[in-house]
Amino acid sequence: GGKMVYSVPLIVFMDDVSGNISKQWNKHHAIYMSNASLPRQMLEKEFCVRFVSSSPNAAPMELMRAMRNSISEAAASGVRAWDCKYDKDVILEPYALLFAGDNPMQAEECSQGGVLCNYFCRTCHAGGNKAFKESHDGYNSMFSSGNERKPEETREEVLEQFRIAIEPGAASKLSRKLQDTGIRDTTTAPILNAVVEMGKKLRARTSAAGGLHSESDIRQKLEGELEELLRGQTAEEVINPLLGMDGVNIHLDTPTEVLHTVLLGVVKYLWAQTVATLDEKKLLSAFQTRLDSVDTMGLNTANVDAEYMVRHRRSLIGKHFKSLAQVMPFLIYDLVSGDVLDAWTRLGELVVLIWHTEIHDMDKYIVSPSNEQCVYYMTLTLEFRLNCHDPFKIS
Repeated sequence: GGKMVYSVPLIVFMDDVSGNISKQWNKHHAIYMSNASLPRQMLEKEFCVRFVSSSPNAAPMELMRAMRNSISEAAASGVRAWDCKYDKDVILEPYALLFAGDNPMQAEECSQGGVLCNYFCRTCHAGGNKAFKESHDGYNSMFSSGNERKPEETREEVLEQFRIAIEPGAASKLSRKLQDTGIRDTTTAPILNAVVEMGKKLRARTSAAGGLHSESDIRQKLEGELEELLRGQTAEEVINPLLGMDGVNIHLDTPTEVLHTVLLGVVKYLWAQTVATLDEKKLLSAFQTRLDSVDTMGLNTANVDAEYMVRHRRSLIGKHFKSLAQVMPFLIYDLVSGDVLDAWTRLGELVVLIWHTEIHDMDKYIVSPSNEQCVYYMTLTLEFRLNCHDPFKIS
């Protein structure tokens, strides 16, 4: 009673990591958290990234369920702490601000099937069948945000899949559902697959035996099997726990992971195309000479090793692409076509904007005409199209 209460925003990060010191892969899923109210300089320190949980056996959403319960319980009861500035007891109420991770992990957190679905975006309903996406309107729709996905709608779609699983032809119906909605809940997929397979066997036996079981008998058996697989829980209790987490809209709270989407995505692919063209024209040595002599004073890097980058041009990593994106237009202005040069110019602007550590004028930053032109290059493939939502998620 009478204590100061502070809300503490949490950055929740989840990814698969190796549990081995050696190069042999030993897959674990791990969750880490950071206090989002800390200054950026502190967030970058390893000490401020706190380990939460890891397991080689538990599925990602199983770990997330435990994490959600921990945050919810802490928020409900409050966490007692000592405020060293004001020299008194205070109460902390944590809440999840955002969920960081790579694109496949964030898609799983949103119960979305990934970029290979017709409706491929975890944030909105952009997409459609092949014919629509190849049409004039469909193609243009790829370059803008669609209607936002809502957790309650996704939750209802997942529950609908439970109802479909006991019906005849459930496998094809569920497949069409995935194509039509882009929704796939990895938490419940093993349960649904088991029920669908059991339904196939029961109906096959019935057909071979000339009607051994009626459809109502089969449905009753499948409902019993589903109840057994749920282990006393309801369907609502076993689906993706983040879809019903208080204060979280998981479709909006998964910011784009720019390392793989931008540097190891569009920049990497454009680099591969560009150096292949330069190699074909016998211009790689000229490019290497220019790269070796470029002034790096304005770059946040110690040096640009031109010989290494050209020799290992197919094996570069994020830090190399980050530097290259900013200097390429000055090196290839007379070596490539105007379209390729324009692409590198826009990507250079984009990389600088994305890695801004401070934004002093949000409105100017978001609606800058050059930023709008950058969006085109960010959306040339389905994965890059995730960047359409960057202005909203940044603001």
